[in-house]
Amino acid sequence: MISGLSQQIKIFTGSAYPALARSIANFVGIPMGAAEVGRFSDGEISVKIQENIRGWDVFIVQPTFPPGDNLLELLILLDACRRASARRITAVIPYFGYARQDRKDESRVPITAKLVANLITAAGADRVLTMDLHSAQIQGFFDIPLDHMYGSKIFVPYFLKNKIKDLVVVAPDIGGIKLVRAYSRRLGTDLAIVEKRRVKANVAKAMNVLGDVEGKNILLVDDMVDTAGTLCEASRALKNHGAEEIVAAAVHPILSGEAYDLIEASPIKKLFVADTIPYHGEGAAPDWLVRLSVTEVFAEGITRIYREESISSLFI
Repeated sequence: MISGLSQQIKIFTGSAYPALARSIANFVGIPMGAAEVGRFSDGEISVKIQENIRGWDVFIVQPTFPPGDNLLELLILLDACRRASARRITAVIPYFGYARQDRKDESRVPITAKLVANLITAAGADRVLTMDLHSAQIQGFFDIPLDHMYGSKIFVPYFLKNKIKDLVVVAPDIGGIKLVRAYSRRLGTDLAIVEKRRVKANVAKAMNVLGDVEGKNILLVDDMVDTAGTLCEASRALKNHGAEEIVAAAVHPILSGEAYDLIEASPIKKLFVADTIPYHGEGAAPDWLVRLSVTEVFAEGITRIYREESISSLFI
């Protein structure tokens, strides 16, 4: 619990991940805000804020992973709070969906990351708090303040505590160099890169390994794991270059399609993820999947925003 808060702060959530919202509210030390989020008989989303929030500081915790109803719930909750005269409304988005189309890299494609940023702003958000955007430039798509935290805040302390001998931190593709450099600097390790080419959407082919991985234990680092094709292909390339035990860390565990089967069949021994997205696999989580909590980081971010304090220490 974080002490010293007044009673002018509320946390609401939709149906995307209420367990995370409740965990954050418990850590902050306040009760969850009362809001009814349901469906009309035809399937349309209905929202009602069930308490007075006039002049209050409101935080809406809602990741926007598919289906699209999760994003729509966030937008409708924002509109409801704005019309209820909240003093300030912060959209707390642990996983910012629709971010992979962040530029027009071919003809006749949308820029969904910019579209979603516009929708969130138009719906009434005054501020956004999120973690590990798919690309850093998405911050510039918003015309309101955005605080961008990183999963390294939970992963790095974990790996510093649970030391791995002869560790090399590896980027599964060229685009992950900056992220891996930050991890290797804080963990005090060497780094390497798997060079790949993407055959088509969600299908990657690993090519070369740049760096010394022979006889080393490997930590593969990425911002998200979707179909797991990139991570699994990279792990096989690393094994072919003499790597020993391989574990991976990815902040957002989308794990769609055949991801679970691919990881089971790959050289990856453990996959460490943040709980920005609820577990949606069949049955109990497999032994190789380790979920680390983002509750404390988001609770600290919410508290500092409310108190008008700096949250730059949460960006590392």
